[in-house]
Amino acid sequence: MKETGIHIKELPQLKNPLLIAGFEGWGNALNVSHGMVEYLIGHFKAQSFADLDADEFYRYDENRPRVNIEDGLLKSYRSPGGAFYSAVTDQNQRDIVILSADEPSLCWSLFVEQLLSLCRKLKVDTVMTLGSMYDNVLHTDRTVSGVASTGEMLAQLQEYNINTISYQGPSAIHSIIQSEGTNQGFNCLSLWCHCPYYLQGTTHFGILSHLGELMAQLGNFDLDTEHLDKNWLDLREQINKLIEGNHELQNLIASIRKEKAKGSTARLDGNIAENEKIINLQDFLDPK
Repeated sequence: MKETGIHIKELPQLKNPLLIAGFEGWGNALNVSHGMVEYLIGHFKAQSFADLDADEFYRYDENRPRVNIEDGLLKSYRSPGGAFYSAVTDQNQRDIVILSADEPSLCWSLFVEQLLSLCRKLKVDTVMTLGSMYDNVLHTDRTVSGVASTGEMLAQLQEYNINTISYQGPSAIHSIIQSEGTNQGFNCLSLWCHCPYYLQGTTHFGILSHLGELMAQLGNFDLDTEHLDKNWLDLREQINKLIEGNHELQNLIASIRKEKAKGSTARLDGNIAENEKIINLQDFLDPK
């Protein structure tokens, strides 16, 4: 089955499903958004049932295809894009439709139109998008903000200590999904994790675990995050050792604590000032 922009292999049969979407790109600080949906796919052994048309939604000069060439032979070629997966949960819980994709660079309105059309075919009534931003927070913090389509859903977010977002500026694909989904009667929410701007080159397993717990509570399904917690314990130990041996980083941590006491300003545009210290953990941490 083919629609403009989405190639459907076969529609899965799911019970009361919700959609969870995570994207690589602008709203994926420390690989939280895309890392979360990839974890869901692996945890539930989710099955792919539809693909995005790369030629429809992506500019190859901005998001170039990836190749693997070995000894003069082209081994693989991968275009930007994404795929939809179906995940079956326990009997009394909601099933999940998972979208794992690069953030589209073209035809956002068409993308959302086709996304919501697919949701209607699958009888999805709730759309949850995931994002992550840089902020004046520490790697030990667990700060999540949210946007909801109704006052009732917003109250539910606040019950789980999810902050409300106030922001004006450039937008990610999440906002048009939220806007059009709400207009068409879907329950829409977007969860954004606040990530320490001084860490680069890693996946923040601690925030992933916290996000997973929140998603499971809001979505009414069980999710085991023990593996994420273990990975975070290992990574946190290495980060702490790195900080203990670096006075510059210690001063940076102290200054962030002072800024937090005054009130944090989220870096929703994803920009890092030139004078701000960045750790690329790949340069320091032991390979696992």
